[in-house]
Amino acid sequence: MDKTELAKLERFLRRTFGNHSIRVAARPRKKDSAEVYIGEEFVGVISVDDEDGDRSFNFDMAILAEDLEG
Repeated sequence: MDKTELAKLERFLRRTFGNHSIRVAARPRKKDSAEVYIGEEFVGVISVDDEDGDRSFNFDMAILAEDLEG
């Protein structure tokens, strides 16, 4: 993913979730995925899916049981 694509993903997530503190950042050694943060807290990974010539993106977010306690 290049900087333009990262910026488009960030704008999409901010608009979709109504949260301007969402940040999409490139991963140091991975070009097919990016990290998603809310403020400084890591919340998930976006991966590119180029299967069948159709480019799409998958957002994976783990939710720990301990996160549900608060």
